[in-house]
Amino acid sequence: MSRWQPGRVTRLFFRLPTRLYDRDLGWLLGKRFLCLTHVGRRSGRRYRTVLEVVGTSGEQVYVVAGFGSSSDWYRNIEAAPAVEVVTGRRRFTPAWRRVDAVEAAEVLAGYERRNRLIAPVVRRTLSKMVGWHYDGSPSARERLVSDLPMVAFAPQ
Repeated sequence: MSRWQPGRVTRLFFRLPTRLYDRDLGWLLGKRFLCLTHVGRRSGRRYRTVLEVVGTSGEQVYVVAGFGSSSDWYRNIEAAPAVEVVTGRRRFTPAWRRVDAVEAAEVLAGYERRNRLIAPVVRRTLSKMVGWHYDGSPSARERLVSDLPMVAFAPQ
């Protein structure tokens, strides 16, 4: 199974939530999503990317780089600090860290428990993203978090 690559329509669909944040309406998405403002590693331009929050712990919010380490936003924050995170009505200048495999697997397991009704859809989507069948088992979850980096953002 080959790794899924987004097409033009898919990219447009994924950009729609950004339009809400552009109009200060991101709070309509609640705390389930965040808008990350980051700086392009080559262009120096500011970009905004909306990501699904897979977990929280205190002030931290966890997200997954769904397209792996090659995700532009992920590569950009590796090169230069993230500028801002907006989630719900909360804005902050973030510090970030890559979450280790054990913690990432725990966060992902919690996400799956909280979203049991959509778990089949999530598993199919994740399977397409990583290019192998993700069944939600502990061993598959360990493999998944090694393929897709998880990042924790917290206020500086």
